[in-house]
Amino acid sequence: MFDYDMTTRVDRRGFLKGSALFAAAVTMAFALPAYAQEPQPKPAPDAGEKKDEAPKKKPLLDKDGREYRVCDMCGGNMYKQEKTWTCEQCGFSYEE
Repeated sequence: MFDYDMTTRVDRRGFLKGSALFAAAVTMAFALPAYAQEPQPKPAPDAGEKKDEAPKKKPLLDKDGREYRVCDMCGGNMYKQEKTWTCEQCGFSYEE
């Protein structure tokens, strides 16, 4: 089919074309198996477990034992006063 002679020189254009085809083939060989995998099904919950039950977060406590939150604006500590959380650094506050 192809008559390839070992004495034939490969010019620059042919070399670049061949290496580009090789790189594309290698890329496709690695990329296609990732798409061919089916997602793994999640295991069914046991009879004793409830689906709707979310894990409870522990409140953050400072060194004095007071509950605090992290401020969205500056990253400082926010403390609760009645129904309002107020940042001690920037003064940002919101009602719960």
